[in-house]
Amino acid sequence: MNIIKKLRLNKLLLFLPLTTLIFCFNSPKNDDDKMQTIMVSVMNTLQYWHYSPKPINDAYSREVYNKYLEMIDPGKRFFMKEDISEFNQHKDKLDDYFKTGNLAFYKLSTDRLYQRVDEVDKITQEILKNPINLNENDVYILDSKKKNYPANKQELYNEWKKYIKFNILQEMETLTAKEEAQQKKKDSVIANKLLDTINVKKLSPQEKLTKATDEVKDYISQYFIRFKKRKRMNWFTVYMNAHTEVFDPHTSYFSPTNKEDFDASFKGEIIGIGAIIQEKKGNLFLGELTIGAPAWKSKQLTAGDKILKVKSKPSAEAVNVSGMLVDEAVRLIRGELGTKVTLTVEKKDKSIKEVTLIREKVSIEDTFARSIIVNAPNGKKYGLINLPSFNADFENKKGRNASDDIKAEILKLKKQNIEGIILDLRNNGGGSLTEVGDIMGLFMKSGAFVQVKDGEGKTETYKSKSIDPIWTGDLIIMQNEFSASASEILAGQMQDYGRAIILGSPQSFGKGTVQTFVDLNRFLNSSDDFGSLKLTIQKFYRVTGESTQRKGIEADIKMKDFFSYAEIGERFDDYALAWDKISPTPFKKVNEIDLETLSKASSKRIDANKTYQLLMESSKWKEAMDKEESITLNQKKFDQLMKTRKAQIEKFNSLDKFRNGLSFSIFPEEIEREKKDEAFKKKTENWIKNLQKDLFVEEAIHIITDMQKAK
Repeated sequence: MNIIKKLRLNKLLLFLPLTTLIFCFNSPKNDDDKMQTIMVSVMNTLQYWHYSPKPINDAYSREVYNKYLEMIDPGKRFFMKEDISEFNQHKDKLDDYFKTGNLAFYKLSTDRLYQRVDEVDKITQEILKNPINLNENDVYILDSKKKNYPANKQELYNEWKKYIKFNILQEMETLTAKEEAQQKKKDSVIANKLLDTINVKKLSPQEKLTKATDEVKDYISQYFIRFKKRKRMNWFTVYMNAHTEVFDPHTSYFSPTNKEDFDASFKGEIIGIGAIIQEKKGNLFLGELTIGAPAWKSKQLTAGDKILKVKSKPSAEAVNVSGMLVDEAVRLIRGELGTKVTLTVEKKDKSIKEVTLIREKVSIEDTFARSIIVNAPNGKKYGLINLPSFNADFENKKGRNASDDIKAEILKLKKQNIEGIILDLRNNGGGSLTEVGDIMGLFMKSGAFVQVKDGEGKTETYKSKSIDPIWTGDLIIMQNEFSASASEILAGQMQDYGRAIILGSPQSFGKGTVQTFVDLNRFLNSSDDFGSLKLTIQKFYRVTGESTQRKGIEADIKMKDFFSYAEIGERFDDYALAWDKISPTPFKKVNEIDLETLSKASSKRIDANKTYQLLMESSKWKEAMDKEESITLNQKKFDQLMKTRKAQIEKFNSLDKFRNGLSFSIFPEEIEREKKDEAFKKKTENWIKNLQKDLFVEEAIHIITDMQKAK
């Protein structure tokens, strides 16, 4: 959920004395040297560039200490009281370690973690050697904040025994649910006098326990295998982020590989073969193949193929990937555009095949904007544009960006003679700041869209570039609790100008800060890659001068959703920056919308909508479930609890059957694409199915209709 500005040698750098930016280190000889260099570099960068730098003192040290323990052992299932007592000796020293690159506490904690993992691995094996008794009246604590660290080995043993019991009970419940689902299908077939080919095999209680135990045994075994394969440098990233996130939740250290993954998601594309890689029981398999990508085009690879070896380039040796972590194998398969990679796979018939592919750009289409035609019951057509993120390719001027995509979708919709547009920003966590202004310019004449303030208190006003908007008709923007950052800037400014009605969650996420990436290599006299620091350098404000930080955007027409009762948003984070206000910048409203009348009409509909009221009830119930602090491990009591929950869930089943009465049409060119692209066709079908169940889209259409009636 980030607003990202691409930082090169810009003003921020130029105003700082060069001597303060050069952190001189010799090239690291080993991992310890590298980690020490990173620590000091991160500390200096935070102090010089963060929007609101914290004093690196004992108070800071204690905050980092608590954050780190939460991150490294969140369930309190590895460390013991004696470990914490030993760690506590360093509680007030992490600030000093940070300044000097001292690895004492990091090495102590990670060494101890691996020691405890080895011990717990043996403990779980011992537990699973013996029959599991589910008749005892054990209780498993779900909320880690309510847990204490084990005082001795026996308590550690007991904690893991409870954890294993909990997983076995869950697995048994899953098996029961599958049986019940199959029986329902069979009953339906018989009731409709259809040919019954469904064979429902019901397991005995003992068979179910045995099967569930075997599944959990396999899960636990694979968990420890994967854990032990993790490099210690991975834990260093966790340690660094305990330091950075105490500054604010959006400041993070990125290792080189982490940064690569972030860039790929931000651009909406990767360089590779277009295949999901999955791990199962220590082996790697091909998952879904992207239609049109190299793996699919080869016609030699299929989902389910077992990957044996990867040859990352013609001159390299083929690497055996058996037992390798998924992300390590992915690194081997990805590479530079136009280069070759060879996969040795075992087909389902056990034959061995060697396939050479040329790496291409593979689009992550779920990143990009897409529109659809909404056919309302009143005979009118409206357009719905879904924008998952404010994507931008900073490295390539010809790369895809959100504003160009939105423009293309608007033009397609206009050809269909639509009479209003719904811009769906639900679940949109943000992205590029510049894209906000460009998108705003598609809907109204140029004007200020955001004010930005840096850590020194200097403010700057950004204006949209467009002179001639391409859509001036009715516009509704939908938001929810996950609409953040760039989504909030766009919604807020369109609200301030009276250009759009904001419909949805009473309050959006509340992220009002700007981040940038700083390449740590820039200031280090070394050719090694030290990763990057994403840090908060600015806060942004609406044209009214109000920050969106913590408060988010208040919807014009409020309609709570499934997550409205959960603790989602910046205001729930202890380290989030505070809300504030600056002077407004001059702006003129483009419309005066009778929000009071529209809101009253909407509230009347929502209050009378039994489906919506049931959705709210299910939301409250789910949140209550999520806040439960403990659960019984007695099988009879657990089964009874599940029966009670199923009865409650049964009440909410009608939500899945709800249809809003709207129909949806795709564009002629997309109809043609569906004939050739199976994946695209399936995605479209799923999208339309979800839209037909969407209460919020239905209400948006009602509101647009009301707006047009009032004219």
